[in-house]
Amino acid sequence: MVRQIVWTDKAQKDRISILDYWRHRNKSINYSKKLNQLFIDSLFLISKYPLIGKRTNIEFVRAKVLKDYLIFYLITDNEIVVLTIWDCRQDPQNIKEFKK
Repeated sequence: MVRQIVWTDKAQKDRISILDYWRHRNKSINYSKKLNQLFIDSLFLISKYPLIGKRTNIEFVRAKVLKDYLIFYLITDNEIVVLTIWDCRQDPQNIKEFKK
C-alpha cells in the first residue's frame, strides 16, 4: 500500500530554505532542481516502504538518509507526514521538536 505524502509547514520551509541556499551559492538552479528531485524520489520510496528509514527515539518517527540530509517523517495508517529535512552539517543542538 502506498501512503500519501503530507508536508508540514516546517518541512516545506526547510526544503525551500535548502533549495534557495544552493541556488544562491551556485548562482544556478540546476543543483537545486536535482536535489529537489532526490527529495521527491526518496519520499516516493518511503511511501511504498515506510520502514526503510532509521528508527528514532520518537515512536512512529523515522529518518531517511539522503546525501547530507535526514528526512524525518511520521508513519500513520494512510500517510507519511514529512516533519523536517535536517542538514546533518548543522549543530544537532539546534534541532527543534517536531510539530505537525
